[in-house]
Amino acid sequence: MWKWAWALVILVLVVGFWAWLSSGPARPAGAPAAEARAPLTPAECAGPATFVDAARVNGASLETLAWAPFHRPETGWAIYAPVIAAEVGTACAPDSPGFAAAVAAWQAAHGLAASGRIDPGTVEPMRVVWMLRRPFVVATRDGACPQPPPADQLAEARADEIYGGKTLSLRADALDAYRRLVAAARREVPAAAGDPALLTIFSGFRDPAADEARCAAEQNCGGPERANCSAHRTGLAVDLYLGAAPGLRPDTSDDANRRVLARSPTYLWMVRNAGRFGFVGYPFEPWHWEWSGAPA
Repeated sequence: MWKWAWALVILVLVVGFWAWLSSGPARPAGAPAAEARAPLTPAECAGPATFVDAARVNGASLETLAWAPFHRPETGWAIYAPVIAAEVGTACAPDSPGFAAAVAAWQAAHGLAASGRIDPGTVEPMRVVWMLRRPFVVATRDGACPQPPPADQLAEARADEIYGGKTLSLRADALDAYRRLVAAARREVPAAAGDPALLTIFSGFRDPAADEARCAAEQNCGGPERANCSAHRTGLAVDLYLGAAPGLRPDTSDDANRRVLARSPTYLWMVRNAGRFGFVGYPFEPWHWEWSGAPA
């Protein structure tokens, strides 16, 4: 009897340890739990054997899952794989048992069946957390729209920080944080160091009145809510150039474009490191980031 009791205690401790590793304090989307762990080896990602079946299912659903995580029908979850991996704290490939084991630990820590499989029921609570990490979403939860900052709180970006040659500004403290982020990325990501266009800004602060007039003229802003109350009115939101699919603009939400961006080394670095500089992302738009005011 005592033998079984001790076995139960050990099992509870192991499950609790994995749950602690995966959950931790609330993290911005750019601040993964994996930052606190040593990178996993291929051998570690190949196990445990109990998650081989879940890994097989994840490998198939990666390109076939029919769902609508952001209210638009999509096929597959490859676009969100980097953010999910950051959330569950793993560096393993999405179709590996190691990835499935990390997902299972996250599921157990959040009261879900620990299947290790990615499905809408698992990603939905993640999506809610991702959205609530965005300062703009928090500011607009009660239906109010935040006022734009006073002009004396805005600062113009330099010409070499802008994509497309137009004049852009951000709130001064957000611009300072952006510059620190870019400097770190150019040190740590060869692709970003070799292409000065990467991480330049193609949209920053947008005056609400001018934004509404532009949306009405171009009819491409996705409805009156976005035209009348955009995150860019806060001076804390930036759209960053991360590349683009051939023939597409860098900010198009076409799945082909978002897939290209989600696989890029610079975006992968952003997912894992932007939180160091206070930036959180909007996973549906890999180019969109908001400054939260404090590093993760």
